Amino acid sequence: MKERGILIVVSGFSGTGKGTIMKELLNRYDNYALSVSATTRNPREGEADGREYFFKTVPEFEKMIAKEELIEYARYVNNYYGTPRAYVEEKLSEGRDVILEIEIQGALKVKEKFPETVLLFVMPPSAKVLKERLIGRGTETEDVILSRMKRAGEEAEGMDRYDYLVINDDLSACVEEVHQIIRSEHKKSFRNRELIEKIREELIELNR
Repeated sequence: MKERGILIVVSGFSGTGKGTIMKELLNRYDNYALSVSATTRNPREGEADGREYFFKTVPEFEKMIAKEELIEYARYVNNYYGTPRAYVEEKLSEGRDVILEIEIQGALKVKEKFPETVLLFVMPPSAKVLKERLIGRGTETEDVILSRMKRAGEEAEGMDRYDYLVINDDLSACVEEVHQIIRSEHKKSFRNRELIEKIREELIELNR
């Protein structure tokens, strides 16, 4: 029987390189699937339905909410964003480890519904490095950087709710660390009940 995949939620401050870690993980290993979110915002140029997002109308999205077809959802700037349950379930049953990249509130909602979910928080080596990285992007104004740092301070309050903390200092080493954490999770006894039962039955049979 094929081993079921694990659901992993990755969160972290803006500027910690979460997206880069996820892309590199998918490039290096073929057992991962990045969850595709549903949204009511309009597609941007070059975006395709089912690749970047599942694009929905507001009535379609609200129907998904009513039918409990979303693992979690939130509304930002007049648009809905959410994680479709069917896509995640399909990939998990195929044996793929599914990664959701969402913020803390969404992560805790997922953990509530799916207690076996692994919560992983990506952090910078220090707050000073985080600020330097945000400035180094060269894409944000000083006000935006200050608001992102303030937001990081608020998010830091929830870090102890996560199963693992990973420091992204060296990208390659960080990707490998995330991969090893997930491989170790597959070995946990509660994820291997069938194997335990099989061995117990074989031992009973042999000891008769």
